[in-house]
Amino acid sequence: MFPFPAYRYQSATSDPASGGAGSGDTDHTDTGHTETGHTDHDPHRWLEAVDSAEALAWVEGHNRRTLARFEDADFATLQTGLREILDADDRIPFVVKRGEHYYNFWQDAEHPRGLWRRTRWESYLQARPEWEVLIDVDALNASENENWVWHGADCLEPEKPGGPWERALVSLSRGGADADVTREFDLIAKRWVGADGNGEAGFERPEAKGGMSWIDRDTLFVYTDFGTTGSGESALTSSGYPRLVKRWRRGEPMAAAETIFEAAEQDLMALAFHDSTRGFERDFIHHAMAFYEQRLIELLPDGEAFPIEVPLSAQAVVHREWLLVHLRDDWQLEENDLNFSSGALLAIDYASFKRGERDFTTLFTPDAHRSLEGFEWTLNYLVLDVLEDVKHRLQVLTPGQGADWSPRPIPGLPTAGEIGVAAIDDEESDEVFLIVTDYLTPTTLARMDLAAVDRAPETIKRAPSFFETDGMQVTQRFATSADGTQIPYFLVLPAGMEAGKPPQPLPTLLYGYGGFEISLTPHYIAGAGRSWLTRGGAYVVANIRGGGEYGPRWHRAALKGERHKAFEDFAAVAEDLVATGITTPQRLGIQGGSNGGLLVGNMITRYPDHFAAAVCEVPLLDMQRYHQLLAGASWMAEYGDPDSADWEAFLKDYSPYHNLREDVDYPSVLFTTSTRDDRVHPGHARKMMAKMEAMNAGEVHYYENTEGGHGGAADNAQRAKLSALAWRFLWDRLSAAPDAG
Repeated sequence: MFPFPAYRYQSATSDPASGGAGSGDTDHTDTGHTETGHTDHDPHRWLEAVDSAEALAWVEGHNRRTLARFEDADFATLQTGLREILDADDRIPFVVKRGEHYYNFWQDAEHPRGLWRRTRWESYLQARPEWEVLIDVDALNASENENWVWHGADCLEPEKPGGPWERALVSLSRGGADADVTREFDLIAKRWVGADGNGEAGFERPEAKGGMSWIDRDTLFVYTDFGTTGSGESALTSSGYPRLVKRWRRGEPMAAAETIFEAAEQDLMALAFHDSTRGFERDFIHHAMAFYEQRLIELLPDGEAFPIEVPLSAQAVVHREWLLVHLRDDWQLEENDLNFSSGALLAIDYASFKRGERDFTTLFTPDAHRSLEGFEWTLNYLVLDVLEDVKHRLQVLTPGQGADWSPRPIPGLPTAGEIGVAAIDDEESDEVFLIVTDYLTPTTLARMDLAAVDRAPETIKRAPSFFETDGMQVTQRFATSADGTQIPYFLVLPAGMEAGKPPQPLPTLLYGYGGFEISLTPHYIAGAGRSWLTRGGAYVVANIRGGGEYGPRWHRAALKGERHKAFEDFAAVAEDLVATGITTPQRLGIQGGSNGGLLVGNMITRYPDHFAAAVCEVPLLDMQRYHQLLAGASWMAEYGDPDSADWEAFLKDYSPYHNLREDVDYPSVLFTTSTRDDRVHPGHARKMMAKMEAMNAGEVHYYENTEGGHGGAADNAQRAKLSALAWRFLWDRLSAAPDAG
């Protein structure tokens, strides 16, 4: 999925919803001319009208044909197996601590839209905790005749230490779209505030892209679609995100809320949040001018604003007395004659910084093999998550201790796989949750007190195993790209391989993303394990440029006009799999979604002879119009501006929709998307499918889920169906392919 700077500060009981804004372009007439000024005689433009009767009839017809082709006994077996994984009641219920309770959001067969619930620590330690249900989303849907999908909850911190957690701002989305509503929920009475018309008025935000965040019990920040400003301008940016931030007091209409910040229309977005850390209470504006340009602004108690003057490309974080700065570009401080490199993490006392001092301490400096993936604060420590050739290495730093805060490793952790760290309560303790997994190892949840230096993590829960791994192997390899760059990739082989090489070429799936500085690190692949590896297929994940596996430099290497390097990297991995005897082009399939769908689209058009099948999910494919559709304008910092010289210089060269050619033997393709995807427009997939059909460009299939937003599915039944469809398509195309010829 496409990332977005988090605009919803919530309780982390579910994955934070990343957001877009605006509505789809519903013009379905073929004008022969786009809004960009490019001549574009596009006979399939009408498919951009998301909910038009003609477009939906087209979707229904293609869905019916695709299901008729693949819904057989094998599909049913796959779907059943995937539902067992997704609905298993012995999965780990990940939690977040709020006061004396641990909160969790849970979906299963009986509760497809989910339960927001909580328990206490002693109960959580049991194999089957006793849960107190706060919100049953399925029951809510039945009572309101809606199709709400959970988007998270932001709990209000008590005014006094040890006080009760009383309120939450709950976000719900129709069908899983990025646009959502926010309502106030009473955590003690377990009801919506003001819903019965009695008592105090509850906060409620109408459906839009945006959010709300607490300041105190009767005041919050709201950033959403307010309609138009006093001057008649839109309250949204050209990317469709909120540009007005208001302070809203209980009992007043939202329209009367006080505007405290206004971004320019050409900016990306603005939001605000309150830091409730006791003794360090502050208010901040996050002002994003572009995807990789942002400012953090403190709103001072006297009403003045203090912009934190660091490079716009850097990430600034204020925590207690410290300011951390994570650099994306090199930074030269002329007044101190200091130079800091891209990817470095710097620290300084925030009060000193506000006085004008710039004596930063360097906490991390990247090198050719190491990059900073993230960091996490506890009460007394800072934990760095370092990637070393795509392997996690956690370091614990003590603020102010030594020139580099004296980093030390966490004992007892594996040397490979994915390791996640989350503070349990950064105001009360140094305890953290550790989440450990790899491709063949089910996830383990452990708890550790960082103050206990020599104590190993304590395992709290283990996820079940969903497939037999005996004899399977995971290795990391490197392929050489066209410019000589070494590209890491992980290869997971099924059982029965001797010395890491199959006796004959295997059906192989190659997965990639390569954008927005997002890293692909190992995690347990229950679905792929049961649906692919146990059948004898190989599974591969490519860490191509454009991602974040080696920090900002790895991302910049495939930015805008250098995008072709990501495609060359992916092709190099495919070629290496063939050269080393793992597979053949006739047995090789590829898969990617969102930006990864753009990757797949370019592999289809640039390297059609490298593989035999492609699964292209919620893709970006029309690079001439992407910035006119939904949230597309916000990604011009990643891809380029079609209205500028970028189109002729490089964008048209990696616009899959414009690079389809007659008389080319394209691989078989399955396109999937969602009608309710209001981030990447479903028109991308629709038009690509229609064009390939019109060209008679080989075997192409299409399936569009009616719900699910950018995730493609709204519940486990829909997720299982989409996944089963992809695995059924891939196995059908690759398992019986000839080894050569």
